[in-house]
Amino acid sequence: MDPRRPLTVGGLADELLAAPPLLGGTRLVCVDGPAGSGKTTLAGRLAAALGGTAEVVHMDDVYAGWTLTGAIARLGAGVLRPLTAGRPGAYHRYDWTTGRFAPEPVPVRPAPVLLVEGCGSSPRRWDPWTTRRVWVEAPDALRVARGLARDGASMAVHWHRWLATEAAEFAREDTRGRADLRIDGTAAVSWDGLGLLD
Repeated sequence: MDPRRPLTVGGLADELLAAPPLLGGTRLVCVDGPAGSGKTTLAGRLAAALGGTAEVVHMDDVYAGWTLTGAIARLGAGVLRPLTAGRPGAYHRYDWTTGRFAPEPVPVRPAPVLLVEGCGSSPRRWDPWTTRRVWVEAPDALRVARGLARDGASMAVHWHRWLATEAAEFAREDTRGRADLRIDGTAAVSWDGLGLLD
């Protein structure tokens, strides 16, 4: 990547496809950062730029509710380990309404790129398999406003508890410090040019 040129979603997609795969034949890209920062938006735009070469897994689908406990282990065993051998992986999607995991598995093919987006998606234990760690952040007030607009004001108690949970995870894993790219998610509407943070 040329540091003199502005980074775009298309440019990032090209850079990822040019990088060597470390997860079998797949390039694992972890899009991490605090809730409401724009991770899902960025991952969606990046997946669109990558076309049929990308699979996307959302951490929201593998959390067991409002906890990070077990999510990394579930994805590692069900998705990442099979992909290292070039085999399809799978996971069970958590149903936030019923409070349990769905019985039918969601398949994940061994695509050229696997985007895993969500809080806690960049643990150190995945570093040997990870092609890029992307950190997205935005101001606290904006993030909370986005989250409550999406989830509803009745989720405020859960949201504020989650902020403490994710902060502890980020401190333990030094997630921001270990990121290969740090992106300003404030203007997540367009993503024409990605605002890089130092």
